[in-house]
Amino acid sequence: QVHLVDSGGGLVQPGGSLRLSCAASTNIFSFFFTGWYRQAPVKQRELVASITNNGMTNYADSVKGRFTISRDNAKTTVYLQMNSLKPEDTAVYYCKLHYVVDYWGKGTLVTVSS
Repeated sequence: QVHLVDSGGGLVQPGGSLRLSCAASTNIFSFFFTGWYRQAPVKQRELVASITNNGMTNYADSVKGRFTISRDNAKTTVYLQMNSLKPEDTAVYYCKLHYVVDYWGKGTLVTVSS
């Protein structure tokens, strides 16, 4: 069983930045596909960004140029740097790891508001 601890959320003003972290309890982290998803109230969960085990990244159109996903295999952690945040980025953000099965973090709330 892999446990994920995602953190870094909070309240930020529009235009501000946050960095989310997701630490995984596994010694085979380098094999995992990793991603960040978000779910806003009354909306479906959506993919925000992903990074494969060989470093290929993918972003939702709504965050391209503002968000950056990265991973540190030595620290078994995946990050999401979020810049130029907008009110519509407000959501609970979840990290997901995939290797044979999916593992999800419990989520961290990001609120963008003045």
